[in-house]
Amino acid sequence: MPLSLRRLWTRAFLIERPSIGLSLFRLAVAFTVGAHMIPSFFHMDENYLSTAFKTTNGLFFPGGLLALVARSPDWVVGMFTALFFIAWAAFALGLWAQLGAILMTLTCYYFYALNNFHIGTLSFDILLVTLFLMCCTGYHGDFLSLDSLLAPPRHGAGRGGDAQAYRRLRPFVIQRLLQLQLAWTFWYTALSKMSGQGNWLWDNPYYYLMRYPAIGVVRNFPFRGWLAEQPELCKLLGLTLIGFEYTLPFLWFMPRTRTFGILLGIAFQLMLWLTLHVPTIFLFLFPAMMLLFVPPERLVDWIQARRALTAAGPHGLLVYDGACGFCLASLQRLRVLDLFGWLDLRDFRPVPDLTSLHPGLTVERCRSEMVLIEPGGRITGGFEAFRRLCLRLPLLWPLAPLVYLPGAGRVGGWVYRWVAAHRYLLHRNPACATNQCGWSGDSTKT
Repeated sequence: MPLSLRRLWTRAFLIERPSIGLSLFRLAVAFTVGAHMIPSFFHMDENYLSTAFKTTNGLFFPGGLLALVARSPDWVVGMFTALFFIAWAAFALGLWAQLGAILMTLTCYYFYALNNFHIGTLSFDILLVTLFLMCCTGYHGDFLSLDSLLAPPRHGAGRGGDAQAYRRLRPFVIQRLLQLQLAWTFWYTALSKMSGQGNWLWDNPYYYLMRYPAIGVVRNFPFRGWLAEQPELCKLLGLTLIGFEYTLPFLWFMPRTRTFGILLGIAFQLMLWLTLHVPTIFLFLFPAMMLLFVPPERLVDWIQARRALTAAGPHGLLVYDGACGFCLASLQRLRVLDLFGWLDLRDFRPVPDLTSLHPGLTVERCRSEMVLIEPGGRITGGFEAFRRLCLRLPLLWPLAPLVYLPGAGRVGGWVYRWVAAHRYLLHRNPACATNQCGWSGDSTKT
């Protein structure tokens, strides 16, 4: 292979780059799979159980596999349903994300083989290809995942996550293949419009779509009736669509036009959703795949810039017990969640006068709960401090609606106090190797 081609191949596929974009894409994939599969479970008797009307796809699956799946009794179908929800939740949360992706994909294939009638569509085939690529990597849980909170830091001992996970370098090959998958989907769609029955070059399918009954694939959007009376304009729009589908992927790959191409592509997907009854993949997955063309280094630079701005402003102060190994591991996870560096951490033990930090601080309070002091002087502790952090740290924002539900303060406060009072039960955790909470006789440390 010539040296220039070897360099191009290495730069395109083998180079290591931050995995933050792929980690965020995991959330879009999980949402798309859930939107595609979960509604089908609401009517098990019609879709998957022995009472359902079923068809199979002999072109996609070998006959032996279809025959084996067809013999599934209802209890096996129920087991696969439970396995899907467990694997889907694990993948969405990023807990053993690669294993979750593999099990979730296997269950999707199982239900596809069980009944092609309800979920066997071209869009679902595209989704399965995406899932296969996500199964091939173990690093889409590097960021915004439970895996990123449980993994050991790159530097130093113990566990508790890596606060620099968003900068971690990984092979770029999977993200590149996902980019090529999306590009080829657009090119294939354009090619299909130029061949076969109903050729868009010689015929006028867009005109026919506008004249379909209201129950067809076209929504009743404004100007639909007017377009239905404009065959020449519809012909021009159809040809323009072919050119657009050919051209758009090139805009994504070229740095100078990438931003414009991504915005144009997302607008195109929204237009499809507003005018046609399209599958969920067009609205949920394709825009997220377009964002995979954003250079991950740009995302890292944006986070670094936000951290620099935060460093120049007021910070929150979290006071903790530095003699508790479990607490130290928990705080390391908070460092991972504190993406923009808003929170300062302070061990209360070396501080000679706690009132110098805040008049409401006492040794007893600092031993029994973590204490948050916000820039305006507001002081909270325990579960209430965690609730305030859910409002302050962007990566905890998804939890804010849950911790502020009616009654959540009472339940969360009780759980927090119980854990603090029974800290010794957690000493099998590797973070508590010193076991100081247990041998010190102080069972209220946190």
